[in-house]
Amino acid sequence: GPLKPEITITYIAVSAIFFNSGLSLKTEELTSALMHVKLHLFVQSFTLVFFPTAIWLFLQLLSITPINEWLLKGLQTVGCMPPPVSSAVILTKAVGGNEAAAIFNSAFGSFLGIVITPLLLLLFLGSSSSVPFTSIFSQLFMTVVVPLIIGQIVRRYIKDWLERKKPPFGTISSCVLLMIIYTTFCDTFANPSIDLDKFSLIIVVFIIFSVQMSFMFLTFLFSTRNNSGFTPADTVAIVFCSTHKSLTLGIPMLKIVFAGYEHLSLISVPLLIYHPAQILLGSLLVPTIKSWMVSRQKAQKLTRQPKAPVKV
Repeated sequence: GPLKPEITITYIAVSAIFFNSGLSLKTEELTSALMHVKLHLFVQSFTLVFFPTAIWLFLQLLSITPINEWLLKGLQTVGCMPPPVSSAVILTKAVGGNEAAAIFNSAFGSFLGIVITPLLLLLFLGSSSSVPFTSIFSQLFMTVVVPLIIGQIVRRYIKDWLERKKPPFGTISSCVLLMIIYTTFCDTFANPSIDLDKFSLIIVVFIIFSVQMSFMFLTFLFSTRNNSGFTPADTVAIVFCSTHKSLTLGIPMLKIVFAGYEHLSLISVPLLIYHPAQILLGSLLVPTIKSWMVSRQKAQKLTRQPKAPVKV
């Protein structure tokens, strides 16, 4: 079509998103959270090891059902995705949790995802034979890593101007991402051979909400154990960062790993559903999680206060 998405989306739009991220990301905020190693290990191992493995085991059961097999494969790609740079941080901040830890894990998870997500996708799903393994990483490096690094370098020189003017980075990224989603939907529904039945779609939406709720509850249980060593504010960051998945990195990565794949459109659908679902569900839970965190923090303060000596 006239938009030439094979060039404008695959290269220019994706590079623009990560250049924008590099320009807006405050390096000092990330370094301040660097030392909380236990929290980082928990989040990254849950997101990139436990999540995709649990989904794979669950899909072995669902494979005997009449649900569209390519939508099920799409659910597996959701499991392989890294955490997002935006939604987990925004929700953690809204609750009043450990925002620095959320920023670090979202950014660090995205960096890990550049290497680990393609490996997971190839491990669980395989790839189209037309795309060499080296091509995947070289394209990811050129469209994700290089723009991110350039953005960070440019930020050093125009930092004062950025602080003064506060450009709308979020709006810019959202507009570019909207263009990527639009072309993905075009690919999905312009395909005459697409077989997207309503039953499969409704079931997949239900599964996505169920998976999110279950994993949020699971991470909450693990991080609030007596010997966990995490504060209530840490738990908030863990719950959101461990269960959220990146659409910004995910859709471009799927387009690279499964370039020329006949069923790429259907594989992309669960991720397109998961992203707005995680924001909606997270937003609804913000007041509940906030009241829990505040009450837990008050209880901890009371237990730490020394008891007054009893007068005889």
